[in-house]
Amino acid sequence: MTFAPDLLKGKVAYVAGGTRGMNLAIAKRYAEHGANICVVSRNAERCAAAEAELSALGVKALGISCDVRDYDAVSASMARAAEELGGGLDIVVAGQAGNFYAPVTGMSSNGFKTIIDIDLVGTFHVFKACWDHLRRPGASLIAITAPEAVRPLHFQAHVCAAKAGVNMLLRVLALEWGPEGVRVNGISPGPIEGSWGMSNVASPNPQIVEMIRRAVPLKRWGKESDVADTALFLASDAASYISGSIMETDGGVTIASPESSRFNSVEDLERDPRVRHRASKKS
Repeated sequence: MTFAPDLLKGKVAYVAGGTRGMNLAIAKRYAEHGANICVVSRNAERCAAAEAELSALGVKALGISCDVRDYDAVSASMARAAEELGGGLDIVVAGQAGNFYAPVTGMSSNGFKTIIDIDLVGTFHVFKACWDHLRRPGASLIAITAPEAVRPLHFQAHVCAAKAGVNMLLRVLALEWGPEGVRVNGISPGPIEGSWGMSNVASPNPQIVEMIRRAVPLKRWGKESDVADTALFLASDAASYISGSIMETDGGVTIASPESSRFNSVEDLERDPRVRHRASKKS
């Protein structure tokens, strides 16, 4: 392990949307390093399954069915987690998300609002409701955002708007809550193998899979463990002076240009006809 096994011993973490995918991977990584965990989602069966899986790692775990769009329900889940898992909260992850693919002309007002409510309003609810239970100074809050927050994408108007809002919300909170010793950061995952978007949009079409891979400067899809390790770092004392930042765990896709897919090596760059000065073999 890169980090000490007892890195989060005695800590309590709350992960919204933590019953599957990247968010469950984050919850498991926290548990593997000693934190007691509460995960919430709307699906009661997934909550029960995640609770059992996390408990098997030797920590206290709770799975609570909760809709992040309901502030009172989120607040009640926070109070229960704080009381049953250790008297307070040290780490809070707002990882819930919704998505579907549609052009604006094919998107209903309700469809647009639903994603705003889950992603943006839900993040506000999670962070607002945790305040009274945070052990501060020292608490770490993390929002899961996306490259769409800064890069417009076809069929994703609702997600782009929601995630852009999440980015600004977490930065405002970093300003307002920093004096209390509360750090607020974001993680922006790129194409992650096995995620909803990749499984439901890209994977059925091999050409799209390859196109996405080539567009990533590191030329590979990310793994859930990549996101989990970033979340572990941000929750640790190693990140004690990081706040208001977006950790782009995306293989470089956010900074990629349309030409990125053309270049698979430094040699490819050298062979481009626009390059006048070739690298010296001696340099």
